[in-house]
Amino acid sequence: MNKKTINFFKNLLLVGVLALILTFSSCAPQAEVKSEPFKVEHPDWVFDATIYEVNVRQYTPEGTFAAFEEHLPRLQELGVKILWLMPIHPIGEVERKGTLGSYYSIKDYKSVNPEFGSMDDFKRLVATAHELGMKVILDWVANHTAHDNPLVFEHRDWYTRDSLNNLISPFDWSDVVQLNYDNMEMRGYMLGALKFWVEEANIDGYRCDVASMVPTDFWNNARKELDKIKPVFMLAEAEEEELLEYAFDADYGWEFHHIMNGIAKGEKTVLDIDEYYQRELVRYPKTTIKMHFTSNHDENSWAGTEFDRMGEAAAKSLAALTFVIPGMPLLYNGQEVAFNRMLEFFDKDEIDWAPNEEFTSFYKTLINLRSNNTALYAAEQGADMFRVKTSNDINVFAVTRENEQDKVFAVFNLSNLNQDVELEGNAYAGKYTNLFTDEIVEFPEESRVKLAPWEFVIYVK
Repeated sequence: MNKKTINFFKNLLLVGVLALILTFSSCAPQAEVKSEPFKVEHPDWVFDATIYEVNVRQYTPEGTFAAFEEHLPRLQELGVKILWLMPIHPIGEVERKGTLGSYYSIKDYKSVNPEFGSMDDFKRLVATAHELGMKVILDWVANHTAHDNPLVFEHRDWYTRDSLNNLISPFDWSDVVQLNYDNMEMRGYMLGALKFWVEEANIDGYRCDVASMVPTDFWNNARKELDKIKPVFMLAEAEEEELLEYAFDADYGWEFHHIMNGIAKGEKTVLDIDEYYQRELVRYPKTTIKMHFTSNHDENSWAGTEFDRMGEAAAKSLAALTFVIPGMPLLYNGQEVAFNRMLEFFDKDEIDWAPNEEFTSFYKTLINLRSNNTALYAAEQGADMFRVKTSNDINVFAVTRENEQDKVFAVFNLSNLNQDVELEGNAYAGKYTNLFTDEIVEFPEESRVKLAPWEFVIYVK
């Protein structure tokens, strides 16, 4: 290894950022590291949290807040901390898609969908979640409304219009019309609606739909005003680093998600993960949080389940990977029982909650690991991730994360072939407990690891 490369690694350690070594080369390219922290102050309950996305309509036969509330003790036992509820507002009827419409066609920002129950039902749900140690965030649609939202008739100038004064629908979303953030009065209304749910229902933040389609300065101001009420968690459905500077705690790991899909299909390799993290060093400081997932409502309803896209073995391995890498993992409702069907988006459907102890135990173990192992905490509270070089870095992803309290050493075979690889260096050396078997394992320097297709091992100490 040449002097230039050694200095590169020393610089990464000095600034305390995530360092991923491109293991297919003897010398990693230099990158301008994003060391300046952003200004968002994360609530103290964020760092060890796993997010759980809730589709209220499809969660139970009743599709109500009250029926979902009965599942809260089970979710507490699972270990999830943040409940993200897909939009709970009344749905527009004009240009409605399907029989029940899209959750993202908002008819009234300050009331609940009567199909789900009453405002009191929702408040009770939030209060019960809080009693059980969980937080609740709402899905917020700031970019557009339903055609029959009263704002369309009362404040037409709040909407984007074409040269003929017609309202505009973004993309092919014909059931909604786009708001105009050049209008300061409209911005004031939207800010008031955001504050309403924090003040009235005591929610803990928002997941913001297509956040990059709304001006960043609006979100910056909204975060400042919401934090005056209580510390909130803000998740952006976007991958734009400027949104994380003052407004959002976390954004989506869309690019990493597509890399995982590509690896499962044999179209990408571990080298794509290495290249991804080299770019991340430049774009994001360590204080930011990336949300990682193998499924969510969009993927499930439009692209297929994680089993459709990845296959069961790869889906399980890649799900485990999302708990090991820096960021915050997400579960979409039903993943904990290996629910394997695409849910209808515009019509009533239902999750089959047939027990699956294998997957429930699998996710519970991972969630518990992340909650209790400080090396895996999000943002600046977590440990840096370092690549362990192997004799096959195209297919095997081996990493360590270590701080003064805890250490995790994980090896993933991200291929459909058996792997027998040599581990290089001594960063992984030591005695560990196998996370899933409780077996005590000791690794000397220059060890070997044998893995079946898509097999992974996670060791802790």
